[in-house]
Amino acid sequence: MSEFTSRIKNKSLLSKVMRAEDTLQFFKNGMNIGFSGFAGNEPKVIPRFLADYVEENNLQGKLRFGVFTGASHGGNMDNVFASLDMVTVRYPYQSGASVRKSINRGRIRMIDKHLSHYAQDLTYHSAPPERGGKVDIAIVEVVGINEDGSLVLGGAVGVTPELVRFVDKIIIEVNTVMPCHEGMHDIITPQKLPNRQPLLITNPGDRIGVTYVECDTEKIVAVVESQIPEPGRNVDLEVIDDIPEIISEYILDFFYYEVKNGRLPKNLLPIQSGTGKIGNCVVRELGKGPFKNLSMWTEVIQDSALDLIDSGKLDVVSGAGFGLSADARKRFYENLSLYATKSVLRPAQISNNPELIRRLGVIAMNTPVECDIYGHVNSSLVLGSRMLNGIGGSGDFTRNSHLSIMHVPSVRPSKADKIGISSIVPKVSHVDHTEHDVDVIVTEYGLADLRGLCPNDRAKIIIDKCAHPDYKPILRDYYDRATKECINNESAHEPHILRECYKMYLNLVENGSMRKGC
Repeated sequence: MSEFTSRIKNKSLLSKVMRAEDTLQFFKNGMNIGFSGFAGNEPKVIPRFLADYVEENNLQGKLRFGVFTGASHGGNMDNVFASLDMVTVRYPYQSGASVRKSINRGRIRMIDKHLSHYAQDLTYHSAPPERGGKVDIAIVEVVGINEDGSLVLGGAVGVTPELVRFVDKIIIEVNTVMPCHEGMHDIITPQKLPNRQPLLITNPGDRIGVTYVECDTEKIVAVVESQIPEPGRNVDLEVIDDIPEIISEYILDFFYYEVKNGRLPKNLLPIQSGTGKIGNCVVRELGKGPFKNLSMWTEVIQDSALDLIDSGKLDVVSGAGFGLSADARKRFYENLSLYATKSVLRPAQISNNPELIRRLGVIAMNTPVECDIYGHVNSSLVLGSRMLNGIGGSGDFTRNSHLSIMHVPSVRPSKADKIGISSIVPKVSHVDHTEHDVDVIVTEYGLADLRGLCPNDRAKIIIDKCAHPDYKPILRDYYDRATKECINNESAHEPHILRECYKMYLNLVENGSMRKGC
């Protein structure tokens, strides 16, 4: 018996085994395709076949699909599909350079959605309008199929339970080079409305579901073997300056202060960390501090979570999927028995659930594009219109957490300005997270604790603590003049000069520098 057939314990499905090229019959132009996975661990064989088929037959722009995923794809298939003009709609989040370019050129229509809401949209076929908002076929990567036809997933869950439950056709990729992850998952699909029952989780390690995804085998139209290893997430976590470490120090000092004053327990509260260098660095630095018996309730489990487990400081991490670099992925597989005892993988609808985030008292830490002087935050659109990646789960956590922390370098590199582009501005060009939801803003120059402050007090502390020294005079001048003008107009609760609040952006567009003409 081969490794492939041994992983298919439901022997009736052996009659549906076929080659990737034999699945072409199931794909038509304009279909909506759902993919399992979450920041990695997505199907690999069928997407590669479809891309090769389009390229070899010069079908660019002629065979196109709506692409529905759990979040971003960990490999490069998003970019390949976009470069071959194979995507009509992208939902709900992406992080590929080519797909981003196609979105901003208007070729791909992206639906940017809170990840906790997205799974419900799939359940009710509520978006997008094409084909009644319905996903036509799901491609699901698994590491095994049980006797009853239920599916054993790999290192991610995402929206796989919803896809399997509500699509009519499913193609299964059985990955035989990935180790078995059985037992790491806690799968639950909330009931349809109304009268949903509460989700009885009070600790990140609690389990309320099953370890597999239930599947109607009648829906399975093909089973394909995959011998393609998970490549590891293509995300740059290498720190090239000391800014992430400095920001981490401010955050850890803040945690010490909160514990000392009795506002946090000694083991803190469950940590959520967004993707990227700073979030990865903060979690890694926690392993060097005095905090013990830590826990994480997050969505993407990054490299630093493994570091924290290795340090002995992390009791449990719960998320929707592992988004690991190639090196960390190798380490994860080599020590799977250790990491499996500390990890719980859940559907995104559970990992990002507002009810659970609020109940657990999560400490949320995310990196935005920019913040303004009153605490509004932009996480998705550059200059108000150019899509970066999407809101992802940052809104789920920022609004509902016990503490919502935004960490960002004070400036971002610019070829035209040696100082850079300020991450602190008078008024953000797009609002993803309002001032009402953000508790703390941190840059390499300081930490602004915004809790209990009115807008005017927030502006003063954000400018003083967080802005780059070269931008502080510009921001202070704007705030002082706005305050004076708005007091005269009896509109001084959150002072703005509407004809000037976006002047820094206009300077950037027209002159290549936010500072010119200020």
